[in-house]
Amino acid sequence: MDEIDRPAADAQELAAELQLVVGRTARSLRQAHAVGNVALSELSVLSRLEREGPDSPSSLAEAERVRPQAMAVTLATLEERGLVSRRQHPDDGRRVVIAVTDVGRTLLVERRSESVRRIAAVLETEFTPAERDAMFAVLPLMNRLAERL
Repeated sequence: MDEIDRPAADAQELAAELQLVVGRTARSLRQAHAVGNVALSELSVLSRLEREGPDSPSSLAEAERVRPQAMAVTLATLEERGLVSRRQHPDDGRRVVIAVTDVGRTLLVERRSESVRRIAAVLETEFTPAERDAMFAVLPLMNRLAERL
């Protein structure tokens, strides 16, 4: 059956396969990293702060879908390592704002660079140009999925 005649994928089956593939990919990349020794939850917070700018602990907890107490532990670890800084909110001195530091940015760049190098090496040696084009074409759908989860 060629691609045009193939029936639409069952949502449950597709969801299960996506979960497996994304999980395996993330685990493979995590296990190979020696840069920074940072937990996935900590990386997620650092990346969010870099991408979206300084934010409050409560807002970060909500965005990361964790309890405020769990976010407090994550932020304390990141702050202890010098990866984030805490300061008073410019408009409300009672509130705290968390920002990624230069050290945190450097760690993110090093980690991303290593991941990108590893992925690129596999893509260049194990996938044809047509297969790489097919993967590239799926990225907007994957991004949309990630945004909606």
